[in-house]
Amino acid sequence: MHCLKLLGTALALSTIVAGAAVAAEHSWKPDKPVTIIVPWSAGGSTDSVTRVLAGDLEEALGQTVVVVNQPGAAGSVGTTDAWNADHDGMTWAAGAALDLGTYQVLGMLDVPITDWAVYLHIANVAVVGVNPDAGFADFGELLAAMKDKPGEITVATAGVTSGGHNAMESIAQTAGVEYRHVSYDGGNPAVLATVSGETQVTTQLASEQAEMIRAGRIIPLAVLADTPLNIEGFGEVPSITKWIPDIKTANNYFGIWTPKDVPPEVLETMNEIWADNIANSKALSDYAGQRGAILDPSSGDAAIAAAMPALTQNVWLMFDGGKAENNPADYGFERP
Repeated sequence: MHCLKLLGTALALSTIVAGAAVAAEHSWKPDKPVTIIVPWSAGGSTDSVTRVLAGDLEEALGQTVVVVNQPGAAGSVGTTDAWNADHDGMTWAAGAALDLGTYQVLGMLDVPITDWAVYLHIANVAVVGVNPDAGFADFGELLAAMKDKPGEITVATAGVTSGGHNAMESIAQTAGVEYRHVSYDGGNPAVLATVSGETQVTTQLASEQAEMIRAGRIIPLAVLADTPLNIEGFGEVPSITKWIPDIKTANNYFGIWTPKDVPPEVLETMNEIWADNIANSKALSDYAGQRGAILDPSSGDAAIAAAMPALTQNVWLMFDGGKAENNPADYGFERP
């Protein structure tokens, strides 16, 4: 019995030592909880995927990761607070990279995306979803209704610069239709508004609509992508190019970011975690499969390059739609 007890103690100690050795491989070892600010309400695409990500980061860092919801002003309030916090790697913001890069053009936060250390994980696509009682059998019927009744069809999104708003603006400007925008403090409230019949349509992300689509409470008419989207438990959603062949589509990348001038060991550690842990995350892979998203991690210059097509499209959509106070060209954005 005594030998068994000693063996158990030895095994426990070896496990602790092994764990310490793994932790020692990283040059950054936060000694208190790390905060990720989600600048949108609970339950939306940013919130849900960030909470999955937080679990992976906790395991890799050996430290608690706290997710804090701080919605307001299209996500710029929480993002600004992350920028204004100490640049020590302890405070991050989450969201869609196209939002982060658009704030400067909108006059909300005068910080270019290149001043952030960007870490992307999931690529999302927007879906045109309607309430089952709205009376639209396919996207063609919805498009016709928007043309016949300019400004009358209600569309719920998470607000200006959100993936849903970007999608609807792209549809409106390319197809020459008008709609009535109803804005909410996050993707989840926008989707629930369409489920309840408060609005007829939502163009939020597939990741936010998937559960309601599977439950039959939202009917997906089209995906803003060049190819159809398969949603687990539902089936195929046709590409919007079937009705609007010349519409520009781009993957909407989500991730986390912190000011680029944090201590170098923070970025060194996060680069290692992104390459080793996040790229092989089962939790994020399962999330993507269930939500109609793509696990496609990247960091640094590669992340900014991946985000740039959707970001460029977004800033010009905002400017051409009269919703941006600054000219994107003044910030180095060439018209697509």
